[in-house]
Amino acid sequence: MSAVMISRKVTRKWEKLPGKNTFCCDGRVMMARQKGVFYLTLFLIIGTCSLFFAFECPYLAVHLSPAIPVFAVLLFVFVMAMLLRTSFSDPGVLPRALPEEANFIEMEIEAANGNVLAGQRPPPRIKNVQINNQIVKLKYCYTCKIFRPPRASHCSICDNCVDRFDHHCPWVGNCVGKRNYRYFYLFTLSLSLLTIYIFAFDIVHVVLRSVDSGFVLVCFFTLWSVVGLTGFHTYLISLNQTTNEDIKGSWSGKNRVQNPYSHKNIFKNCCEVLCGPAYPSVLDRRGVMLEDSSSPAPSDASAASTNKGSNPVSQTTKSSAPLIPNEHTPDEAKPGIGAGTQKSASSPKDEKPPSPTSPNAVAPGVIKESTH
Repeated sequence: MSAVMISRKVTRKWEKLPGKNTFCCDGRVMMARQKGVFYLTLFLIIGTCSLFFAFECPYLAVHLSPAIPVFAVLLFVFVMAMLLRTSFSDPGVLPRALPEEANFIEMEIEAANGNVLAGQRPPPRIKNVQINNQIVKLKYCYTCKIFRPPRASHCSICDNCVDRFDHHCPWVGNCVGKRNYRYFYLFTLSLSLLTIYIFAFDIVHVVLRSVDSGFVLVCFFTLWSVVGLTGFHTYLISLNQTTNEDIKGSWSGKNRVQNPYSHKNIFKNCCEVLCGPAYPSVLDRRGVMLEDSSSPAPSDASAASTNKGSNPVSQTTKSSAPLIPNEHTPDEAKPGIGAGTQKSASSPKDEKPPSPTSPNAVAPGVIKESTH
């Protein structure tokens, strides 16, 4: 029979992860597939700062202070670092259930709900947990086959469940969740400071040189949008809420449900969101997976010819048919039922010892001679 050689191929786990994310640098960089707006963000920030450094900083450094361009460079570097940190990191994607886990969860749900009659709508798949004396519902994700943790939600753009999901931001090209929200907030805050800084010194430059500049108008509209976004997220952090919860009204007064995650203190809420521990990724993107890949080995005919040339004992024995017919034995060589009956009915003197088919099945007499 033909053998099969099995070799193992090393594969990283990020190559097999479901969802609509893209990975670079051997899984170290994780982003959404739609990155066009992210490139626009890079162009606007780099372009605006380049114009400021090229046309206004030389005059301001000479006539006011050389510290003006230095501080602008530091702000620009910090803004770019927070942007890339937000865009290239895992926002808190939750792994999907394995087939065995999904089947077990399905059995639990069926056992809890009982038999549902045909035509009736099955009950919603919800679990209730208690957090700070408040009942919170855990919803079942039909895509990931898991009960989502509290504050988690499924992003339709990235097709993944994200822990403490805030929103999907196309400007950073990634989801904003549990693991990168603080970097997103620091990005918006530092970008607001940079925009205010450039806008203020652009006005100073216009006043000192008594020239008109359209750059002031561009900075003015940019200032309101960025500062407004930073103010909105500052309000959410003070209440320990997410954008998703604020839009859905999860903790609004009309539902008579209090926010179980709020400490009822602005300072404590800000410390938890901005100064809390850095959570590790649960994806293990750079983990190793071993895949078995089969390849045909040398056939039995070549292996038999090799054994024949290497073992002199096998050359002295000949057989017309193997003891046990296999799939490679011709039909004419296979012993029939009648032949087996006649052989068993004959006397022991007429019986001859069976001929071996391989060097490992040599007759006892031949083995004895070879040992001497």
